Amino acid sequence: MELKVVTNQDKEFVMGIDKHIDDTGYADRVHTKSGYVIWEENRRIGVMSHCFLWNQFPFLNLLFVKEEYRGSGFGKQAVLCWETEMRQQGYRMTLISTQADEGAQHLYRKLGYIDCGGLVLHDTPFDQPMELFFRKVL
Repeated sequence: MELKVVTNQDKEFVMGIDKHIDDTGYADRVHTKSGYVIWEENRRIGVMSHCFLWNQFPFLNLLFVKEEYRGSGFGKQAVLCWETEMRQQGYRMTLISTQADEGAQHLYRKLGYIDCGGLVLHDTPFDQPMELFFRKVL
C-alpha cells in the first residue's frame, strides 16, 4: 500500500468517489497537498483528504477504500501513514469523524482514537445520522 498526494491525473478517480468536492475544491487539494490516493500494486484503491481545524488540528474528513479492498488493512495503513506525516509536520493531535451508522468508527477506536463529541444535523438541509468525532494525541 502506498499513500500518494493527489495530482491532476487523479481527478476523475477522486471525484468519482468524493461527491462533496467540485473543480475548485479539487484544485485546492492538489495545491495544498491535502488529498491523497491510496494505491496497491499500481491500482488506485481509495482516497483520503484532510483539512485543519482552527489551523491547528489535522482533521481527516474522508477515508474511502473501494469495497473489494475493505477488510484487508488498507484503511488502517493509510491512516497510520497520514498520522506519521502529520507528526513529522509537527502536529501533536489529529481528529477524525464518521457517521454513527458507518463501520469506520470501530477502525478508528482500534487505532487509538477516543470519542470526543458528535454533531446532529436533523431537520437541516444536511440531514444525516449523527457525525461522531474522535481525537488522538500523536
